[in-house]
Amino acid sequence: MSLYELATLDTVIFGAGKATPGIEAWVASGVGRLCGAWGTDIGSLNRIFLLRAFDSLDSLYGERERALRSDNPFGCVEQLVSLNMESYRALEFLAPVEAGTFGPVYEFRTYHTRINGITPTAEKWADAVPAREAYSKLTVAMYGLDGRPRLTQIWPYASLAARTDARGKSVADGKWPPKGGPDWLTPEMTSQIAMPLPFSPLK
Repeated sequence: MSLYELATLDTVIFGAGKATPGIEAWVASGVGRLCGAWGTDIGSLNRIFLLRAFDSLDSLYGERERALRSDNPFGCVEQLVSLNMESYRALEFLAPVEAGTFGPVYEFRTYHTRINGITPTAEKWADAVPAREAYSKLTVAMYGLDGRPRLTQIWPYASLAARTDARGKSVADGKWPPKGGPDWLTPEMTSQIAMPLPFSPLK
């Protein structure tokens, strides 16, 4: 599976915990494979990320339409302030997202690329990611199939200190960022830290 949906659910204050049972039931009743579910800890708060994998665009968009036409999308409409669902394809050289314990600190990074920047960015990453993963695992890197051209990555770490250590060493050793990769990016970049929800296959 290389097709993914990253859904962002913004909730009322302290709403993430209350929304969790409904979200778990909603995902279980739909199609696609749940890869991970997280609540933000640093960045935009009261936010939930859901990553699901799909076999085809038809199944992805069928599930998207189920949410759009529902009177209770994701089983937690009373807790929701906003809902954003984005379609992605993983970079071709990456294996499918696997379940397991790799965190519990997960960093979600999104880079907006130049209009023609997706392919050259992917090529730079293909060259650099194997060496970067010697410092810490990459869950997935994927480019948007809708909206603005962008690359979203999910990196797990055992702790915030481990994140700092891996990022610092990979830069100091000249292994990251990909050589020439930033040339294809815009200055608009975001980073958020999230922790797995109880039902998340990625811990």
